[in-house]
Amino acid sequence: MSFATGGLLLNESVEVARLHVPTEAWDVTLQRALEEGVTSLPKAASRRRTLREIVNRISMLDEAELEFLVDGADRQDQQALLWLAACRAYRFVREFATEVIHERFLSFQFDLPLDSFDVLFSAKAEWDEGLAGISPTTRAKHREAGMEWSKASAF
Repeated sequence: MSFATGGLLLNESVEVARLHVPTEAWDVTLQRALEEGVTSLPKAASRRRTLREIVNRISMLDEAELEFLVDGADRQDQQALLWLAACRAYRFVREFATEVIHERFLSFQFDLPLDSFDVLFSAKAEWDEGLAGISPTTRAKHREAGMEWSKASAF
């Protein structure tokens, strides 16, 4: 459930994608991003955690998608690509997109009530001990991030 770290982190994600060389391992890109100060977070641990999350997400994009993210996409397309990367990286985000956002879109319900996250979370937590064990504070943080991300999905 680490998807709540920093929202989409659009600017930082594009910069990390720009640093990535297609033939190198993503941990090399992560190290270069740390050295070049891609984020301006004050604590080294926060910078490392945030950049690790960015790498986890954008590593889900293929070469053509990464190239488009860096060179061809406008801001809205960049948000859509990062949403796609998040859906690929995090099962819960993917299930939220397919089970909640997609269904609401198909039924012409273009609003996204806050309880949409809670309903899906509760249903999934019944079958997943990891989700069931998440504290209310952490759940609220993920709810906020999930709803923020869904706004970027062009819903």
